[in-house]
Amino acid sequence: MVLGSVLNPVNSSMIAVALVPVGAAFGAPPAETAWLVSALYLATAVGQPVIGRLVDSYGPRRLYLIGTAVVGLAGLLGVLAPSLGLLVAARVLLGLGTSAAYPAAMHLTRSKAERTGRESPTGVLTVLAVASQTVAVIGPTLGGVLIGVGGWRAVFAVNVPLSLACLVLGAIRLPAAVRRGRRDERDLRDLRDLRDQPDLTGRPGTSGRPEISGRPEISNKPDRLDYGGIALFAAMLLALMLFLMKPRPAAWCLPVLAVAAAVAFAVRESRARNPFIDLRALAGNRPLIATYLRQLLGCTATYAFLYGFTQWLEEGRGLTAATTGLAMLPLSLTALTVSAVTGRRPAVRGKLLAGAAVQLIACVALLASEARSGAGLLIAVGVLAGVPQGLIGLANQTALYHQADPAAIAAAAGLLRTFMYLGAMAASAANAAFFAHGATTGGLHHLAWFMLGGAAVLLLLAAADRSLGRVPDPVPERS
Repeated sequence: MVLGSVLNPVNSSMIAVALVPVGAAFGAPPAETAWLVSALYLATAVGQPVIGRLVDSYGPRRLYLIGTAVVGLAGLLGVLAPSLGLLVAARVLLGLGTSAAYPAAMHLTRSKAERTGRESPTGVLTVLAVASQTVAVIGPTLGGVLIGVGGWRAVFAVNVPLSLACLVLGAIRLPAAVRRGRRDERDLRDLRDLRDQPDLTGRPGTSGRPEISGRPEISNKPDRLDYGGIALFAAMLLALMLFLMKPRPAAWCLPVLAVAAAVAFAVRESRARNPFIDLRALAGNRPLIATYLRQLLGCTATYAFLYGFTQWLEEGRGLTAATTGLAMLPLSLTALTVSAVTGRRPAVRGKLLAGAAVQLIACVALLASEARSGAGLLIAVGVLAGVPQGLIGLANQTALYHQADPAAIAAAAGLLRTFMYLGAMAASAANAAFFAHGATTGGLHHLAWFMLGGAAVLLLLAAADRSLGRVPDPVPERS
């Protein structure tokens, strides 16, 4: 399950060092190759909550195996793609295929916690977070090595063996799912038996136990998907991204379409019986909303740095893809160390405050970077950027685990990833705007100002959220 959950972050980060070689291969500018980033995140932003709902209904095994098989097919398509358009299609398939593992992992974690009585399985959450952080931050380095050995198509080809490994391990290790309908039938039968037992006075059903009359409220069928809500959500994101990737007066209809789709989506979801995203429940859970907003802000700055800094190192500094990957090692090692050291400590509010503060400092250091800057400054920038990467995502994941409804933990976890990908799409749009004519030093500085604004808002939100101090301490885990 851990291996499957890292497929998305590794594909998200490896592509950072492949954008320039892909652009050279197809004669495409940065504004067009940015769709290799946005396509994956657009597909995942929609796919994560959808598959999260399916995991809650059908169990994790089936969705996990289907998803990892799609990842292998996407890898093959990327290897064979003769055009940038088909390469973007391969990234869409990657986004959909990698959407299953994380909701499935959170579903299994919550199920195990309920069976064992542990309130806070920080060990499992830490493993998931550290694994994702590790592959996300070493992705540029890994991508650089793969490109150096086999060209940019190796970044897609690596998904084939990874997919096969996930399929074999998932088929062997994941438990068979119990259909929710069958489980609910068993629970309903037990409840009826309890009703029919006599109470202390000898009368059946009068001891305060719940009465069951008429048709049961529990359905024997999994909830139907809200296809209309899914379509409106996807239309809203697509229209918004099409405009942000290339804003111009002639495209005025795109933001109008995005707003109209957003309004229609809100109206539909507030009335739907089984909404795609339960806005009514979400509106009543303000701490969870705050967690989603923090995830959006943190990931916007994280991915803006990941894609913007790597492109600038290749174009602005003239480094090769392999050398750029090695130059990102300080970021990778710092993020991994911070996640490993702080993972088992809840301290959600402290992690968010520290992460946002260091993110601000990293943006200032980025503003000081020039084409002739020494290696020492570039290493310092990478180290500073690695600290928030090791803190913010782990803190938000821990907060969500305690804030979300346990019965819908997979859907909530999928929505957390959706907000992460919304941040990545915002970062991709920012990169396309600031690097419209290449990854210049001036564009990098404009990107740094954009990141600095988001980090400042994140710091204010974390400081103002009093609910973060109420996350329970972990229960010691027994081997």
